[in-house]
Amino acid sequence: MRVLVTGASGLIGSALCDALFARGDDVVGLSRDPGRARRTNPRVTWHRWEPTLERPDPVAFEGVEGVVNLVGERIDQRWTDEAKQKIMETRRQGTHNLVQAIRALERKPKVLVSQSAVGYYGDRGDEEVDESAGPGSSFDSEVTQAWEAAAHELDGSEVRLVIVRTGQVLTPQGGMLKELLTPFKLGVGGPLAGGKQYVAWIDLEDEIGILLWALDGENVSGVVNATAPNPVANKEFSKALGRAVNRPAVAPVPGLVLDVKFGKEFGQVLRGGQRVIPKRTQELGYSFKHSDLDEALAGLV
Repeated sequence: MRVLVTGASGLIGSALCDALFARGDDVVGLSRDPGRARRTNPRVTWHRWEPTLERPDPVAFEGVEGVVNLVGERIDQRWTDEAKQKIMETRRQGTHNLVQAIRALERKPKVLVSQSAVGYYGDRGDEEVDESAGPGSSFDSEVTQAWEAAAHELDGSEVRLVIVRTGQVLTPQGGMLKELLTPFKLGVGGPLAGGKQYVAWIDLEDEIGILLWALDGENVSGVVNATAPNPVANKEFSKALGRAVNRPAVAPVPGLVLDVKFGKEFGQVLRGGQRVIPKRTQELGYSFKHSDLDEALAGLV
């Protein structure tokens, strides 16, 4: 299969490209700076693309059977007005431009797998939510709703659409786990802001597994959650990470620290969480490789 990947130079995108190459696929990547991206991964065929300004070059889609859309400004930063605009528009306008380019093709790919996030559900406390649950009202929920709406512009075409709502991807190379590893290894890690909020986590191997499964599975369409079947409260996550690095996890991190580092708005989001269940993902046949948190963390660290 020849697969086009947006966000191919990012954390998840890079891992996806490696997995595609490992199974013998060809990969096309879109980047603002193809020269720099080519130095990072020369096996990818790179094309220039400014997601918020233009549609991708139709030439990039030649021979492409599947598209994975991972485009988006990182969300784990201080939410200044400028940052919020980039977070929203790289997803909303970038996905809109991608979808309109696909719709205009004479020979379209068979499938678009478009990334989303569990922030769609907003802060739900200890309520279990699956793919059928409605959206929240926070900024991250607004972003994911706009992101998904742009992907749904593909509805009515012959292209199969899968929207993947991803949780906290666990890998020591980036994201939440990379942030937490140093303080936990030093013995000063602990639960965040009381630790009652749920963490919808997923091992990177399963994240990539779900993206490949969505690409290949002709029976897979609509929304699926990319989260492990066993979400845990932040307090339990902290204990598990402490066990993995063989250190105590008893130093709580006050919510004020989150506000200082990320600002009040994103700090408030980090105080909340989602107890997300991948109900539809499992019903459609995906089998998780890492559903136990202790096993996943032990393998990762």
